[in-house]
Amino acid sequence: MAQRFGGKYSPKGYAGVAPDRLPETAHSHPMTRRLVWVGVAAVPFLFNAFGGGPVALARGLGGFALVAGAVVLIREGLKAEAAWAARKVARRPALPRKALGAVILGLGLATGAQAPEIGIIGAAVIGVIGAALSLFAFGLDPMRDKGMEGIDPFQQDRVAKVVAAGEEQLAALNDAITRAGDARLTARVAGFAGTARKLFRAVEEDPGDLNAARRYMTVYLSGARAAAEKFADLWASRQDAKARADFEALLDDLEANYTARTAQLLEEGREGLEIEIEVLRERLAREGLAPASDHTA
Repeated sequence: MAQRFGGKYSPKGYAGVAPDRLPETAHSHPMTRRLVWVGVAAVPFLFNAFGGGPVALARGLGGFALVAGAVVLIREGLKAEAAWAARKVARRPALPRKALGAVILGLGLATGAQAPEIGIIGAAVIGVIGAALSLFAFGLDPMRDKGMEGIDPFQQDRVAKVVAAGEEQLAALNDAITRAGDARLTARVAGFAGTARKLFRAVEEDPGDLNAARRYMTVYLSGARAAAEKFADLWASRQDAKARADFEALLDDLEANYTARTAQLLEEGREGLEIEIEVLRERLAREGLAPASDHTA
């Protein structure tokens, strides 16, 4: 059976795609917006930092800085969780960002909330409550791998490097078209990127397809990125309608080819699975554990 492979946030580092580079990783988590209010809640620490001497200054600024750092960590944890949830095959995050962010948030609240009237114990209680509320609001990080049975680490590393290179090309392609300032073309490139990532996902789930798909994941994407950069430069100097039409035609051709290659890889994978199932049935039948099949599956 083909071996499969997981996502970037693996204990080994980047196994596959860098979610922070993916517009598919625009895998934004629905709870990310809540973090705005966490940051807003720490603003009073800044007001209290001034006018009370150096100790109050250090406490207020330190508390705000810790809360701000916690917000960043939790946001990255939500992003990693969204990328993990979006994949059939993924490793759990190597660093539990949401849990660590909750701890730092608690420390920030405890630091900023210290005052003579509540004392150290009172501040500590506030910190513990804040950390607990963070975990309740944002949850724990994914704690398990999924779809990782029978992974070949060597194949995993090979696919990781190629997918990462492909993602870099897609990011550069997107940057070039964004520079051109054409909303319709930007959306068109985003659509092509989504099609290319379907190919990436197919290879991640069956690393044996890497050789058949490598050119699509590196060479062709590099060519598309170079074409986009040249088009963006030309479009900035003069808005050439023919150049725009030619670039759109290139995207159409690429998308059609990527779609066809992905379908071919998936079909080959199904055929391989059907053969293995039939071989297993025949073996079970020979051992008397199942009736012989008089038809192919």
